[in-house]
Amino acid sequence: MNNFCSLCPNGCKINKDNQKGLCGTDGNIRIAKFYLHPYEEPMISGKNGSGTVFFCGCSLKCVFCQNFEVSRNLTGKEISVQELAEIFKTLEDLGATTINLVNPTHYADKIAKAFEIFRPQVPVVYNTHGYERIEMLEKVNDFVDVYLPDMKFFSPTLSKRYTGKENYFKVASKSLEFMINSKPLKFGEDGLLKQGVIVRHLVLPQATSDSKKVLDWFLPFKDRAILNVMSQYTPFGEIDSFPELKRKITAREYNAVIDYAISIGIENMLYQKRESASEVYIPKWDF
Repeated sequence: MNNFCSLCPNGCKINKDNQKGLCGTDGNIRIAKFYLHPYEEPMISGKNGSGTVFFCGCSLKCVFCQNFEVSRNLTGKEISVQELAEIFKTLEDLGATTINLVNPTHYADKIAKAFEIFRPQVPVVYNTHGYERIEMLEKVNDFVDVYLPDMKFFSPTLSKRYTGKENYFKVASKSLEFMINSKPLKFGEDGLLKQGVIVRHLVLPQATSDSKKVLDWFLPFKDRAILNVMSQYTPFGEIDSFPELKRKITAREYNAVIDYAISIGIENMLYQKRESASEVYIPKWDF
């Protein structure tokens, strides 16, 4: 049976039995690391950390990706569906607060099979760049408790410059609306998120005007989802041709975005300290 791929908006339709898609992967699962990750949002990490699996390859490939070796499939090892299910169990046995799937889109079909083998008792987090097909999200929605999507860009010009995808916002805005409608916020008595959506937005150098437009988009959802405005941009990846990306953001840039969010009434929001813009927080890859 041919394994033609239509998991992401790239629509490669390649045969993953013997070809690689634009994500850089074929039909085999490839991961770079799994461990208890302490640096996710507090309501996901808890005391023990989020049981995080970093999947190799990426259907978006931002030029500034902080997980560059992983997103370009330059590191990692192949595992089976059975082994992935065993990793989920291992992480839960270690005390993981959540099971956190980082960049899972192009493996969604295989991940679903792994959850048929072992379904964790802790919430499952779908940690994505936001560039998703609704049809695919409908299939994974049954095993996802928390969506953790990016909303990276509003401007088609900016998204095309940094990802080659002019339609990023058009696609991601529909995907995130589906996520928010699917998973109303639910917290446990321990203050941890059991279900819901946390929208991440990374403030980029010289892009505060675009960040403000992202906030305008988020405003109608301000009581139904959590917003995390991130200051952690660190120069990394393939940025030689992008001089504006060769520095961290300034305090003025980050504060301008936070102040704007407050001014338009977004209160359900997380902040980052500017010390988060450090390679210290980029994992060391095991495989």
